[in-house]
Amino acid sequence: MEVNIIFKIAAIGIIIAILDTLLVRSGREDQAMLTTLAGVIVVLMMLIPQIAELFKSVKSLFDLCISIEL
Repeated sequence: MEVNIIFKIAAIGIIIAILDTLLVRSGREDQAMLTTLAGVIVVLMMLIPQIAELFKSVKSLFDLCISIEL
């Protein structure tokens, strides 16, 4: 996993936290919740390829272990 994705997630988190605070203080709680939800969705979309790669690695590792034992 690249370090860049960690920095991207952290940056998105900081931006969403600032927007959430500003929106809550201005009395727009609904928009703050939607902004937070959008941030979570963006981060999940960034992580889906990484999770798929992890599952492929784990699958290939266990296939390798099973074939060695046989």
